Amino acid sequence: MARINLRPWREELRAEKQQQFLVMLVGALIVAGGLAFLWKSDLDSQIAYQESRNSYIQTATKKLDVQIKEIEDLKRKRDELLARMRVIQDLQGKRPIIVRVFDELVRTLPDGLYYTSLKKSGDRLDIVGMAESNSRISTLMRNFEKSDWFTDPNLTNVSSADSRRAGYSQFTLSVKQKTPEPEAEKAK
Repeated sequence: MARINLRPWREELRAEKQQQFLVMLVGALIVAGGLAFLWKSDLDSQIAYQESRNSYIQTATKKLDVQIKEIEDLKRKRDELLARMRVIQDLQGKRPIIVRVFDELVRTLPDGLYYTSLKKSGDRLDIVGMAESNSRISTLMRNFEKSDWFTDPNLTNVSSADSRRAGYSQFTLSVKQKTPEPEAEKAK
C-alpha cells in the first residue's frame, strides 16, 4: 500500500516554528528584562554616587563657611587690636608734646600776667587770664606769634576784673597749637 501521510505536516511545521518563535520571544524578553534591570541598577548606582559626591561637597562647603566665619572674626579682632595699638602709639607719641606745650605756655607768659583757665579742644587752646595792663596782653600775643608751638593768637575779650582784683584786666584769648618741624627742634 502506498504510504500516504495523512498527518498534517504543514501544521506541525507551523506549530513547531510557532513554538520556536515563542521560545525565542520569551528568551528575548528575558534578555531585554535582564538588560533593563542592569541598566536601571547602573543608573541607580550612578545617582547614588553623585548624591554622595553632592553631600560631601555640601559638608565641605559648611566646614569652609565655618572657617571663613572664623577668619572674618580673626580679621575683625586683628583690626580692633591694630586700632587700639594705633591709639596707644598716638598717645605715647603725644605724651611729650603736652609737656612741651605747658613748658611753652610758661615761657611765653610775661610778668604781671597769669592764667585762670585753660581749655583745649582739638588743636585750639582757649585761655582765660588776668593781666596788670593791656600791654602785657599784647606782649603775650607777640610771644605766642614767636613761639614754635603756637600760632594765630586771637584776643576775643578784655574786661576789667571784679572788685577783689582791682587794677587787673580779665582777658579771653584763643591760640592754635602746632607741632614744630624736627629741624626747628634740632636747631634749639
